[in-house]
Amino acid sequence: MMDAVERPAASEPDLAAIAADAVGGHAIGRPTVYVYEAPVRICHWVNAFSIVALMVTGYLIGMPLPSVEGEASANFVMGYIRFAHFAAGQVLAVFFITRVFWAFVGNHHSRQIFYLPAHRKQFWREILDEIRWYAFLEHEPKMYVGHNPLARAGMFTGFTLFVAYMIITGFALYSEGSGIDSWQHKLFGWVFAIWPNSQDVHTWHHLGMWALVAFVIVHIYAAIREDIMSRQSVISSMVSGERQFRD
Repeated sequence: MMDAVERPAASEPDLAAIAADAVGGHAIGRPTVYVYEAPVRICHWVNAFSIVALMVTGYLIGMPLPSVEGEASANFVMGYIRFAHFAAGQVLAVFFITRVFWAFVGNHHSRQIFYLPAHRKQFWREILDEIRWYAFLEHEPKMYVGHNPLARAGMFTGFTLFVAYMIITGFALYSEGSGIDSWQHKLFGWVFAIWPNSQDVHTWHHLGMWALVAFVIVHIYAAIREDIMSRQSVISSMVSGERQFRD
């Protein structure tokens, strides 16, 4: 179901009060709506910092730093980088699972990024409307309480699918060092049935990192753009949990 305050009306029953006061796409009756619960916001920021740490350390693991002077025993730079990568990966896995759990027990906004109503024609029409808006072909934005349809599709792909893929392949690679008796190998060793050559797993994991870099860039740009141009709060909503409609 879409969480929209838009022309002509919202489609969810609990948004009827907002939709009743929406005039031309402007929510004027209830300018502030509580959207993102505390666990969603905590998971968002922990996952965000973990992903950034993983991208930086992952790049350095794939492209190691130049050799440093002195005895090897006095220089453990790559060891610290690998430790930071492994630690951030485990933190990401824990909070990703927590975020999935909260999708079942939280409000309907917490479930948006884990499924797409692809069977609804309206959903695809709304995505096309958002593409036109981001391409500067629309003069007025539609107002959404939760994620707009294009952002929802982007988060489903860039976060739900890609992060799950990176966690799975990452733990599979980690299992090479922890051994076949480790829980990592028991849970994720099947990855090597798909790519028997572990270097292939390294390559696809590394390519996934660059896909995440592209997603993060687009995600930050879209959030800042919407905050400025759509007359509704986006960035601050992930701090306070409240979506504000400015006029």
